[in-house]
Amino acid sequence: MSFTLATWNINSVRLRADLVSRLLADEAPDVLCLQECKSPVDKIPHDIFKARGYTHMVARGQKGYNGVAILSKLPLEDAGDQDFARLGHARHIAAKLENGVTIHNFYVPAGGDKPDREINEKFGQKLDYLTEMRDWFHAEKPEKAILVGDLNIAPREDDVWNHKQLLKIVSHTPVEVEHLGAAQDAGKWVDITRQDIPEGLLYSWWSYRSPDWDTADKGRRLDHIWATPDISNAAHGSRILRDVRGWEKPSDHAPVFATFDL
Repeated sequence: MSFTLATWNINSVRLRADLVSRLLADEAPDVLCLQECKSPVDKIPHDIFKARGYTHMVARGQKGYNGVAILSKLPLEDAGDQDFARLGHARHIAAKLENGVTIHNFYVPAGGDKPDREINEKFGQKLDYLTEMRDWFHAEKPEKAILVGDLNIAPREDDVWNHKQLLKIVSHTPVEVEHLGAAQDAGKWVDITRQDIPEGLLYSWWSYRSPDWDTADKGRRLDHIWATPDISNAAHGSRILRDVRGWEKPSDHAPVFATFDL
């Protein structure tokens, strides 16, 4: 069985339902994981996506904030969720495919503006969230699993437009990179995007604050696809659809894709 999976922080699934529908029509991934849906589950416009063949959905939502959803052409079984750091946020959902692969969809807290938990509660919550992810992976020892989502951290020097300038900017600080690395190591997760594209600058997010994001190209790779070692060698075809960032009234994130032959 071969299937293509995509992850995309949509920044409001209702506001951008037409963009989701366009991506489904143009690219037709078998599974699309969305973050920052900003919608209760019953308000997600699933009928629009069903019309594109995505008849299966598992999701967690809340009004106006956070929210994660997995849309699929393939049958899915809801595999639960975790409330890391006990924030009461809809930031994780898991689903299992019929081939036994579990997909984890994450929206890690952004962490606010100041990389100091003493003056910025949100930064502390982000670090605590990652720590509890680490501990959970240690305990669960995931197998035959894929982890995707907006992890809100660009870990490598070539995952940001300027490593030195961003060392004190939330999403690329050493303490965040260390916490994300610990969570990745705990689950023995393989970074599929960088397995396929090991070298070079690579971004999935460009700020709305930049009037000409494409020319300035001050991006960060915040969106990730990981897999456990038992299936990581089955992955290929990774790509980031940069052009989607230029669609009308876009999300500030671009979709990330990978294909698995299992």
